[in-house]
Amino acid sequence: MSTARTFEDLVTEAETASVDGWDFSWFEGRATEERPSWGYARAMGERLGRARGALDMQTGGGEVLNSAPKLPALTVATEGWPPNVAKATALLHPRGAVVVATPEDAPLPFAAGAFDLVTSRHPVATYWDEVARVLCPGGTYFSQQVGPASAFELVEYFLGPQPEEVRNGRDPGRARAAAEAAGLDIVDLRSERLRMEFHDIGAVVHFLRKVIWMVPGFTVDAYRRRLRALHEQIETEGPFVAHSTRFLIEARKPRGTGDAKD
Repeated sequence: MSTARTFEDLVTEAETASVDGWDFSWFEGRATEERPSWGYARAMGERLGRARGALDMQTGGGEVLNSAPKLPALTVATEGWPPNVAKATALLHPRGAVVVATPEDAPLPFAAGAFDLVTSRHPVATYWDEVARVLCPGGTYFSQQVGPASAFELVEYFLGPQPEEVRNGRDPGRARAAAEAAGLDIVDLRSERLRMEFHDIGAVVHFLRKVIWMVPGFTVDAYRRRLRALHEQIETEGPFVAHSTRFLIEARKPRGTGDAKD
């Protein structure tokens, strides 16, 4: 059992493990997180099966897109982090999907109205004007996103209490307003709060290395004292419990519209 291993053993293992892509199998037996009831990957796969042309934004290593049973003849994925670009390319090219390396905050390198489906799982940010521009009239944006104060029990353990504007920075109401401002109609918007458990300190380290925006600039050396204290807490009291928040948003570009900026 991992709980019998030393703090240094657990931390060293987690510090040296690869964090490329969005494969979370490393956490098996070491951390758990409830899944949203709507089943994003399945629902995305159903929409991809009906689409003519699809874009998956911030695809990571392409794992979620690759889980779809059927991809449209025109399937494109974008990704900004070079190690993930390479991983997604190796995974998706055999399925006929094209992976485009582009910064997350850059204009999308596609013509207006190029896709009837745009998807994104856990984007760092959503650039709604660009989403609206590349969607054809009647096209759909379908996304699962991180909600407000997600895993903040863990975030605030390391960073201390966060101001309200940080806690509420990913509020789904703001996403709705931004989507509507870009000319899209909201079809569905729902959110859930989900239990997370970290069973050893290695799982905490790996999570913070992989989800880099939780504790910006996280390194083991910078937080060794807090990590050791948390290790002792887990050993004594059991798993560290946090709660993630997720929201599902589906938006549609009205028919009879051109570029959202027209």
